[in-house]
Amino acid sequence: MKKNKIYIIDVTNRDGVQTSRLGLAKLQKTMMNILLNDMGVFGSEFGFPVTPHETNYLNANLKLARKGFLKPIILNGWVRAIKEDVKRALELTEVENLNLSISTSEQMTRGKFLGKKTRDDILRLMTQALDYARKRKLKIIGVNAEDASRTDIPFLIKFAKAAKDHGADRIRYCDTLGYDDPFTIYKRIKVLASEVKLPIELHCHNDLGMVVACSVAGAKAAIDAGCDAYINTTVNGMGERAGNADLISVILALKYSSGFSAKGGSASGEKYILDEKIKLDRAWKIAKYAAYAFKVPIPINQPGVGANAFAHESGIHADGALKDRRNYELYDFEELGRGEAEAIETGRQITAGEYSGIKGFRNVYEKLEIKFKDEKEAVKILDLVRYANVHTQQPLTNDELRFIARFPDIAKEIFTVNP
Repeated sequence: MKKNKIYIIDVTNRDGVQTSRLGLAKLQKTMMNILLNDMGVFGSEFGFPVTPHETNYLNANLKLARKGFLKPIILNGWVRAIKEDVKRALELTEVENLNLSISTSEQMTRGKFLGKKTRDDILRLMTQALDYARKRKLKIIGVNAEDASRTDIPFLIKFAKAAKDHGADRIRYCDTLGYDDPFTIYKRIKVLASEVKLPIELHCHNDLGMVVACSVAGAKAAIDAGCDAYINTTVNGMGERAGNADLISVILALKYSSGFSAKGGSASGEKYILDEKIKLDRAWKIAKYAAYAFKVPIPINQPGVGANAFAHESGIHADGALKDRRNYELYDFEELGRGEAEAIETGRQITAGEYSGIKGFRNVYEKLEIKFKDEKEAVKILDLVRYANVHTQQPLTNDELRFIARFPDIAKEIFTVNP
């Protein structure tokens, strides 16, 4: 008998980049997809297929997927649950998976649509968009109930059943304002999943500081109701207002909290199974890259990857940790890819950037042990590196430099925006 599982769909490249005053360049979004894929994350909501400045980036990443470089991660786009958005997304991009989103609460029906839409209109718009998406042979279609946590359960069930009847693959329950607590979201998801029998995707926000707890409680409810669960995360918890569920915190909670881990003294870990493809030892690398790309340092007390996550100063704590790390550490720093010494250049540095010359550029790539077949190829990559630096407005990381050298034509497409 197949056991239900908990999967991660990261939304850094959709909700995370909506963080006010912050964002990622398209190259950085591409690197995020590559790092998420390397980490074994099930899916990435990688952007907005109806937004013209995303078009080349989205299609370029889909090419990387077809080449087998960006696999097995599932790339899905976000659109409003209206037929016109689905049509436009398929005109602009080659996207194969979509999430269709529409508000479901009384508050948003009144407050956003200003009395111009009824709940019947909400159902009609969603099902029309879904029917059209199915007719166009999209592979995976999710339906998002925005503000689900403030939507009355009878209508939420009606909405989800209508989505199921019209071919939705899963329902995204959006705690858009972080209104739920772990107890309310468990009850609501248990009822919803039991009634509808579709996989449930948990999309929670951190306005009240409970985002990780709500995400894992909702996932537990879906599993208890006999459905797969998908948790939306962002790297380092980036996102609108107070942010979204931090990717690494969610994974740690699912692996080590007493209600999920078999190590907690019960058989619960055999019931609540996290996707086995997840590689926690990639955590340190992806958290550091997100901090660099967003220009937001990792908080000192961030679970797993913060500077103090494994720091002990109190005499009792230090003594206990030295005797047996399990006295004061639930998990090992090595599991997160930590523990290696990091070298910092303090002497001469040659960097590749917007105004680099060919000699300095060659020096940078020689350090990466990348050679060019001739001068023409070197000049081509140098030009792309210059554009990339204009694009990111930061020194390029070694991984970004390697990517450009390996996929120059795709890099060029990513950098190209046509107003």
